Amino acid sequence: MGTSFSSGAKTEVCRLTPQKKCCALAEVFGILLFCNSFSAEGLRIITESRDFAAMLPRLFQKALKLEFDLAPLPEAGGKLVFAMTQPEKIQTLMEAYGFNAEDTVSLHVNFSVVEDECCRASFLRGAFLAGGSVTDPGKDYHLEITTTHQSVARETFVLMREVLGFPPKVTKRGGAQVLYFKQSDQISDCLTYLGAPLAAMAIMEAKLEKDLNNQVNRRCNCDDANTSKVVEAAQEQLSAIRSLRERGLLEHLPGKLRLAAKAREENPEASLSELAAMMEPPITKPAMNHRMKKIVSLAAEENK
Repeated sequence: MGTSFSSGAKTEVCRLTPQKKCCALAEVFGILLFCNSFSAEGLRIITESRDFAAMLPRLFQKALKLEFDLAPLPEAGGKLVFAMTQPEKIQTLMEAYGFNAEDTVSLHVNFSVVEDECCRASFLRGAFLAGGSVTDPGKDYHLEITTTHQSVARETFVLMREVLGFPPKVTKRGGAQVLYFKQSDQISDCLTYLGAPLAAMAIMEAKLEKDLNNQVNRRCNCDDANTSKVVEAAQEQLSAIRSLRERGLLEHLPGKLRLAAKAREENPEASLSELAAMMEPPITKPAMNHRMKKIVSLAAEENK
């Protein structure tokens, strides 16, 4: 099975290893607030990204010198599960971000952890890696990050608006809060900020390709419509000419109208511009159109 677009974007993000401890702490913070579950009872992270899974133990070791109580084997496939349940480890995690395992009711973004610009980027990378996804741009434009903590969603909304320059949209899905983008340019800017420029470029290339295809389709549809109009007009003109001929009136028309009728009969698929060029001397398209309308009008009068 090929790598999904979302997995490819996460692979790019995983290549940005935090160099400073404050950034490592911020990235772990983003992971904790947007992973499957984090509370006083324990921590549980589930992912299908092997790159994220390979990075997690190193990141937690760098930030807090903690090891997971449960980690997948290197050869494991499918969904990869990490867990931390030892009370002293959970207490260490909680205290690192200003919480208390005994009396913390709801989690929130501790803004002192994301005070610096580099830490803000790291925090959002962790949030995307743990709770985010981005749709293949060939199918749709959609990037989202999901958390079960309402305060976290509200505060991350403010953070994203500040660092990106535009706010995400917000919705609820089941018991989760979803921050998301639907505009291709915003998704591209967000991915660039997170450290996935190749995925961002793919978004813009897909947008350009779709726009080009839409332009071609519109032009083809317009051409088809114009062609239909030309065919319909030519059929009307030929019908009028036949009607006048059957009544013996065609030969009594003025010379210019007879020449126009003759040209149309001999060239049933020609456009008005092409017929106009066949006249001796050549005339303009509006002049040929006037002649054809006159022929149609005369036939209509005779048919009344």
